[in-house]
Amino acid sequence: MRLDDYLSTVGVVKRRTIAKELAGNGLVEVNGRKVKPAYQVKVGDIVAIKGSRGFTVEILNIPTGSVPKPERENYFKAIE
Repeated sequence: MRLDDYLSTVGVVKRRTIAKELAGNGLVEVNGRKVKPAYQVKVGDIVAIKGSRGFTVEILNIPTGSVPKPERENYFKAIE
């Protein structure tokens, strides 16, 4: 699954366009490397979003479709 799609599907970022813009501007790192929005995420990746309200999450699972709000915590774990 693409990074921008993952971030929006599991609710880390509100909309996919915002996730795409963040990654496109170099504000998203995966495992310490700046990545493009099309980066294919894997379980265990550490995703750091930089900015005024930056945070870091670990990917626990990759969804196959839409994710209901109560189940979102099953897909990532906040680190900071």
